[in-house]
Amino acid sequence: MAYTEYFTPTHVYFGKETERLAGKVLRENGAKKVLLHYGSSSAEKSGLLGVIRTSLKESGIDYVELGGVKPNPRLTLARKGIEICRSQKVDFILAVGGGSVLDSAKCIAYGTPYDGDVWDFYCGKKVPEKRMPMGCVLTLSATGSEMSNSSVITNDEVTPNDKFGCNTNLGRPVFALMNPELTYSVSKYQTGSGSTDIMMHTIERFFHNGPELEMTDQIAASLLRTVITNTKKALKDPSDYDARANLMWAGSLSHNGLTHMGYVSNGDWACHRLEHELSAIYDVAHGAGLSAIWSSWARYVKHTDPSRFAKLGRLVFGIEDNDPDSAAEKTIQAFERTFTDFGMPVRISGLGIDATDDVCRMLAEKASLKGAKTLGNFQVLQTEDMYRIFKAAR
Repeated sequence: MAYTEYFTPTHVYFGKETERLAGKVLRENGAKKVLLHYGSSSAEKSGLLGVIRTSLKESGIDYVELGGVKPNPRLTLARKGIEICRSQKVDFILAVGGGSVLDSAKCIAYGTPYDGDVWDFYCGKKVPEKRMPMGCVLTLSATGSEMSNSSVITNDEVTPNDKFGCNTNLGRPVFALMNPELTYSVSKYQTGSGSTDIMMHTIERFFHNGPELEMTDQIAASLLRTVITNTKKALKDPSDYDARANLMWAGSLSHNGLTHMGYVSNGDWACHRLEHELSAIYDVAHGAGLSAIWSSWARYVKHTDPSRFAKLGRLVFGIEDNDPDSAAEKTIQAFERTFTDFGMPVRISGLGIDATDDVCRMLAEKASLKGAKTLGNFQVLQTEDMYRIFKAAR
């Protein structure tokens, strides 16, 4: 029996100054002692943490803090968070930041009630059966982690680093406080990278090996057009509230399950897995890594169903071409131009990485777990396919 599910339990509070609701919403959800989890000093310097601390105090909620989350969040810091939650008897986690902070918070939420090693959930040995509740104050439009079932952690305890994901509905936050104003200070590079990530969450789902559902295809295309238009506006005027609001909501919708509803498979996801090797080892921004790989993947697999690429190009860019192969190539080129307009690379060299043959081979071996794992389902990739894509992308 083949079917899809759409499950979105996260309570979203969207609009200006929603971060001030933190204490009230936590109290309503039964929190008594919270782990305040965040990233760099920018949350402190901007005054955001001060606002949240005040909100917690006014609501009578005790808290402890753990900052220092980096892009491509590290397992070692998550382990520290687990220790704090256990020793301090924390009963709720509040993530303040973007996708990296949320992913780290989810890892802590899984690990705190678990008797074993939390890495078990990311390397595929175990599936979480319970978690601590968590919510978030979102400061970056990118990963969609504020409504998704996904988290990705980099294991910095091995050399070279491993980066794996854990997907479970237990990972969906209880609530998300989403104020687009908090993204005004995001740099142009991170804005472009975040928007690329949003688009890729939708594109990865669009390429699947099952029947089409027109409503879902139209939603996906509308989301992509909205991101393209509003990213350009946000890059021109970082304080354009409407542009930032559209990007923030698009980020959530791109990864909460809406854009694969009705598809038997959840999309291809080969590009994400290939990119994880780049960001795990070279610590590149996730969106930038995705844009560096995507068009090479697309050209490698487009023969599988060029009409699918042609449809995406027609819906998003208005490309009209009766030759599916020609339309597919025009679609790929249009996305390359878009990523370039966002300030993103479309080759691995644009990331400052010298992808020699040996490097490409190493990346492919890691992505396939030395041949034990295939990637994708639009076209299933073996290790040699991955190697050729990395070479084409360099």
